[in-house]
Amino acid sequence: QLVESGGGLVQAGGSLRLSCAASGRTFSSYAMGWFRQAPGKEREFVAAIAWTGSITYYADSVKGRFTISRDNAKNTVYLQMNSLKPEDTAVYYCAANGWGTRMREIPKYDYWGQGTQVTVSS
Repeated sequence: QLVESGGGLVQAGGSLRLSCAASGRTFSSYAMGWFRQAPGKEREFVAAIAWTGSITYYADSVKGRFTISRDNAKNTVYLQMNSLKPEDTAVYYCAANGWGTRMREIPKYDYWGQGTQVTVSS
């Protein structure tokens, strides 16, 4: 089970830190990703991190503003979001990818959290 937290309402230019805590099984050997879905839009890739933590990927829209990290000892993944924009408003989901490959692709993710709402006001 994956449980996201840390969402909320923030003004443009502000920051939030999302957390994704795993329970019931260990995801230390899984690649982990963050995705988001805005109203009326399809779910999209935001960021991903390999199980070692040494490889990360970002969507162009968040590169330089968001940072993904993980603490395998705590079975937790984080998404630090800075310089937030109104277009970042969405439900953010974390997910686990047991394949460890093609980390931008939704079908490669086996486990999903319920999501946390992020709203950025202008």
